[in-house]
Amino acid sequence: MPNFLAIDAGGTSTRAVFLNSSGHCLGYGTAGGGNPVSRGFRPALDALEEAAIKALGGAPKPFANALIAMAGASLELPTDLYRDRFLTLGLTKNVMIESDLLAAFYSGTFHDDGCALIAGTGAVAARIAESRLAAVADGTGWLLGDSGSGFWLGREVAQAVASALDGRGPATALTALVLGELNIPLVMDARTQGRLRAQQQLISKVYERSPIELSHFAPMVFAVTDDPVAQDIVARAARALARTLLAISGAAGQGPGKASPQQSVGSQPASVGAQPLVFGGSVLTRAEPLASAVLDVLAAESAAGGAAQDKSIGLTARVDAFAPVLVHDGVVGSAVLVLKRNGIEVDETLFTRISESLAALR
Repeated sequence: MPNFLAIDAGGTSTRAVFLNSSGHCLGYGTAGGGNPVSRGFRPALDALEEAAIKALGGAPKPFANALIAMAGASLELPTDLYRDRFLTLGLTKNVMIESDLLAAFYSGTFHDDGCALIAGTGAVAARIAESRLAAVADGTGWLLGDSGSGFWLGREVAQAVASALDGRGPATALTALVLGELNIPLVMDARTQGRLRAQQQLISKVYERSPIELSHFAPMVFAVTDDPVAQDIVARAARALARTLLAISGAAGQGPGKASPQQSVGSQPASVGAQPLVFGGSVLTRAEPLASAVLDVLAAESAAGGAAQDKSIGLTARVDAFAPVLVHDGVVGSAVLVLKRNGIEVDETLFTRISESLAALR
């Protein structure tokens, strides 16, 4: 019975699982960021090796193939850059690279067709057809898109506070949260060159950070649920994420819709013929109000006639009711993919075995 190594390599953390062809997970390990683009090749490779060694139990063990799920330009790197390092761990055949979008999707279902919406620091949607990525929308980074993402939410929070401080926008409870996070005192009669000192300090402290660090403000919109400004930000994020999802589901002719999110990883669709929908990323999985708001937008599109035409993207999307499965990472999906790519059929029984045996190791 051959063994395999599956790795979910993220920008901030890496998760590896050692499993056999029957879907029994035999070992699990974690390490720091394993994406070569965001971390640099050598540090990323070290993280991949560290997580793999932990999954193997601290010593090399033979395994047929290794599969690494990662994002972006890292998918284009040649596999021989990884193979030499994994040979020392027990690799007997090849290293395969797959998209982290596929890994996230297969962390929620064993089916080969469906849709995924991922919203963490960034935001992206994908349509999967016959186990391959058929369409992808957004995921274009903080400068070009990632609408509704953690970065997007954090930027909207910072802009709302800046506007509230000089009167361009309404007062908001977000002001106290942001200024407190940045250790900025708010004294309304303290000004420098006509500008509130608090706003000047906000400008300085925000711009001295990298843009992506604005995502640290994202959770604040869910901490003040009765604040109209925060509510507006959440509503606009939901519309943006729904738009991204509709952009890729339209080509399939069947998309996701209104239902309550299922919290358990591994839940499968109850309705015959409906395509699975997977929600992933911290913004969707840790912020239930936003996940529900996205579903509300989709339901409204469905109620308006079952079809949503958006002239700006030129797609028509039919929205069918379906409860999304929430997943917190792509390690289950990486394990599913390594079996599928080695010709092993993953059915509901095998999928459940992977999910449950991995859960026992965490």
